[in-house]
Amino acid sequence: MPDTATEFRQMRRYRAAADYLAAAQIYLRDNVLLTEPLRPEHLKPRLLGHWGTCPGITMIYAGLNRLIRQQHVSIMLVTGPGHGAPAIHANLWLEESHAERDPVLARTGGGLAELVRRFSWPDGFPSHLSPEVPGVIHEGGELGYALATAFGAAADAPDRIVACIVGDGEAETGPTAAAWQLNSYADPATGGVVLPILHLNGYKIASPTRSALMSDSELTDLYRGYGWSPLIVDLSAIDYDEVDAEPDRLLATGLDAALARIREIQRRARGADDTADATPPWPMLILRTRKGWGLPASIDGTPLEGTFHAHQVPISDPQHDQDDLTALEQWLRSYRPDALFPDGEPCADVLAACPPADQRMGTDPATNGGVLRRELDLPELTPYAIEVPEPGAATAGATPVLGPWLADVMRRSNERRDFCIVSPDELESNRLEAVLEATDRLCQRQPPGYAEHLGPHGRVLEVLSEHNCQGWLQGYLLTGRHGVFPSYEAFVSIVDGMVNQYAKFLKMAAEVGWRAPVSALNYLLTSEGWRQEHNGYSHQGPGFINTMLTKKEWISRIYLPPDANSLLVIMDRCLRTTDKINVVVAGKQPAPQWMSLSAAREHCRAGAGVWNWASNDDGDEPDIVLACAGNIPTVETLAAASMLRRDAPGLRVRVVNIVDLLTLAPPDRHPHGAPSSDFVDWFGRRAPVVLDFHGYPSAVHECLHGRPDSDRFHVRGYREEGTTTTPYDLLISNGVSRHDLAIEALHRAPGWSSRAGELADRYATERERIRRDLRRTGVDPPEITDWTWA
Repeated sequence: MPDTATEFRQMRRYRAAADYLAAAQIYLRDNVLLTEPLRPEHLKPRLLGHWGTCPGITMIYAGLNRLIRQQHVSIMLVTGPGHGAPAIHANLWLEESHAERDPVLARTGGGLAELVRRFSWPDGFPSHLSPEVPGVIHEGGELGYALATAFGAAADAPDRIVACIVGDGEAETGPTAAAWQLNSYADPATGGVVLPILHLNGYKIASPTRSALMSDSELTDLYRGYGWSPLIVDLSAIDYDEVDAEPDRLLATGLDAALARIREIQRRARGADDTADATPPWPMLILRTRKGWGLPASIDGTPLEGTFHAHQVPISDPQHDQDDLTALEQWLRSYRPDALFPDGEPCADVLAACPPADQRMGTDPATNGGVLRRELDLPELTPYAIEVPEPGAATAGATPVLGPWLADVMRRSNERRDFCIVSPDELESNRLEAVLEATDRLCQRQPPGYAEHLGPHGRVLEVLSEHNCQGWLQGYLLTGRHGVFPSYEAFVSIVDGMVNQYAKFLKMAAEVGWRAPVSALNYLLTSEGWRQEHNGYSHQGPGFINTMLTKKEWISRIYLPPDANSLLVIMDRCLRTTDKINVVVAGKQPAPQWMSLSAAREHCRAGAGVWNWASNDDGDEPDIVLACAGNIPTVETLAAASMLRRDAPGLRVRVVNIVDLLTLAPPDRHPHGAPSSDFVDWFGRRAPVVLDFHGYPSAVHECLHGRPDSDRFHVRGYREEGTTTTPYDLLISNGVSRHDLAIEALHRAPGWSSRAGELADRYATERERIRRDLRRTGVDPPEITDWTWA
């Protein structure tokens, strides 16, 4: 369809309607169409929101709508400037996506009044985008993550174009800087496309952005260096009410050129063109606009439009300052709401700028990805399990056993391409290399030197940015797919902020009736701190568990499988769950195996349990309970139990293993909390409990809060002592070696502190001897490394 002057006039009217609605949301609670003179009581008592980015967002939205109408393409929008929410709300209302989800927001005068009132109002919409808003998979409360999320949404979706608005303030963040490089992983044959639009309006809250200080040539050089083909659309010299300059035509020209380039890249990649560039420069737009475009130039000598004063609430005190109230009314009336919304409903020519109902960005099915989600075809576990004829009789690494199972998960998802693994260059380090027999690492160009397992259609994304991995996987999950994020335990905390935001997204999404559940976000934390003794203190950090304990109780799950078979069972469970964030901590080194597959199933179902084969209390109330959570703590606890059985045969010891940390919580406080009867069956009623924990002891105490007599639990764990040393020395440094546990048990068991004082001293002497020897030899002695349960 050829461009016409009529079409662009309609788009300009559409933008005026959306911009008016955006400004009204920030200021008004009544008299929303200014049918009477504006008075202070018509204003919201708290003026919240960010106006400065809104006109640019609406400009982009209108331009993308035109592309959809004319080119019949499916476009999904990810909005980085999340505080530009009023603009998105306005566009969603005009296109009726809001009304489809909530009839109260109908495209009528009443619906318009409700939209304006509801913004930044109790029980209404927050000032940033959120899961309550149609079309949103990225809420933007914390800047930096939009672009990586957009790439995840586009991955393995060949018909999808994801337009991503990146604010020029957001462009200064480290995660965004890293995410520009994800274009080199974009597969033009089997994947979709991300079209970034850098919205360059010049200012942050109180100062210019870095991009605003760059010339056009510097900007194009920067983004060409990232591998993009940038096109600058400069509207910064155009007045808002200037009709003849046709800013919409300028943006349309840029968007048309970008789409033509996208289609050409895809045509060549999906055809038989052997000359196609493996990593073509994908198009991106740099859109220059004035900050707060459409505002008065100044008020009382303070410049507004085109300055940082336009960033948030530009006319700040209309409730109490008559000059501000007059200026606000004049500004709002400059949009002529009476001519845009006669009787409260948008004019026909305004609505002509909207796409058909089945092509609206606000109702793209992928933005409610749970409706597209299908269960993974998961292999039966039995062929992958380790034979364990009796506890401790087999040796294996947990993740090397898991790897072949994950490889078959990948193979079974080949046709649908709905499963991926993201990892910061650590798949093989974490002994999951079997996955690379089923798929390649995603890479669009073969390197000049030697490399293995690289391919343009791989579904393992290895990139040395935890932020990119997290954002990619979030976008992938929220558009209806499945995935796993293996990482070194110490460095997954790099994404603490991102997982905080994602947990909030899941919590709010669950409260929205129309959002369907999405696949769980699964972290597999290996290379755990207790076996990072060679890498030193910087690699020794189990704090991500504590981060997850702050999340809403039904969202977070923390699993510490003690061996390979229990890891298989737990990962099978995690890949079946929805609306969860699962943290699984597992070892990769060869270690004793404790449970057959059937025993592991039962143990994981319960979440914890008494290991009778390691206990000698004969089911009676024990003198001491030795409990453990984590693969290394399990070995040390069993070794301590073995020592006590040998040297203190009269001491009644019960051994309890915990695989689901949150079973320790009271059931009225957490849905995974074990019933009181099970808790008593495990830990008895009165016996002291020495609990060896994988992470910081505070995490266990937090879980136990609310259990009766929780002060009888004496938790040992990582206490921030570390260096480059041997594994056993690291355990000794933190007081969690088998010798420390045995000594603690003797001191805590009633009547044994004085009775077994000599034995405790002997254990302390042995511990110090071992420490002296390992510091001399540089390795742990065979009595530690070769220990097995007997």
